[in-house]
Amino acid sequence: MKHSYTHRIYIGVLSVIVVITTFYLGYLGYSYYSLGIEDRFFHPDNQSLKSSGLLGHGFGIVGSILIVLGVAMYMFRKRIRKFSRFGLLSHWLEFHIFLCILGPVLVLYHTAFIFGGLVAVSFWSMVAVVLSGVIGRYIYLQIPRTIEGGEMNLNEINHMKDELNLQLSKGYNLDEIVLEVVLQAVKQRPDRLGGNMLQRSIAKYKFERKTIKDVKEILIDSGISGNNFKQVIRLIKNEINLNRKIDRLLTMQNLFKYWHVAHLPFAILMLIIMIIHVIVTVTFGARWIF
Repeated sequence: MKHSYTHRIYIGVLSVIVVITTFYLGYLGYSYYSLGIEDRFFHPDNQSLKSSGLLGHGFGIVGSILIVLGVAMYMFRKRIRKFSRFGLLSHWLEFHIFLCILGPVLVLYHTAFIFGGLVAVSFWSMVAVVLSGVIGRYIYLQIPRTIEGGEMNLNEINHMKDELNLQLSKGYNLDEIVLEVVLQAVKQRPDRLGGNMLQRSIAKYKFERKTIKDVKEILIDSGISGNNFKQVIRLIKNEINLNRKIDRLLTMQNLFKYWHVAHLPFAILMLIIMIIHVIVTVTFGARWIF
């Protein structure tokens, strides 16, 4: 429980850093970025915020370093066996996402919102990578995983369900009749669902909320209260979550495979053009503070 609380703080801090950075830089340069290209030349911050300026150039350098670092760190942790003992893969993925969102934010301000030529291809590839990364993260979360981050098969998921049921029966001294009623409530499935994907998702959500409400009423009637009540409800929610993931396990596994086909080429294209951009910039004598 403590680990979960600490992890939420960790995710919250990373999210706050991205949000504050995005809005602070926007606030700092709004009067400049909102001008037309011709008018920016006369703005007092032009020498600093333009793409080749002290801050503008710095945004590009730092942002590019964060992107490369984010990709490299996660790939090393995922692909090289000797790094497997350093932290959970899921935590590395979260830090990878953090760096690969913060980096593009800085690169965006480096462009001063002016896109053109080969750099535009790199920028929109970067946007595609970020958006596909968000989608990939959602798909990743839908596939049950071990604590180390490895993908679980159906047998492992069912074994986890058995352990949850064992916890319910042994850990909280539930009466056998009450336990059976609770488990039957969780095992139920909604009636055949029609409509589109959104309608089916809403119907399933309502069904799951009703199931939790029914279980709460059963526990209250059985005299279960306090911390035991909270713990049992937490286990029930985990059970419902596993049922949901089992229902769409194969679909999500296939989607994840297809997602790699879309995400990886954009990432490679972005990095190649970024390298070309840096080489050309340095070749033509552009420097920062060096």
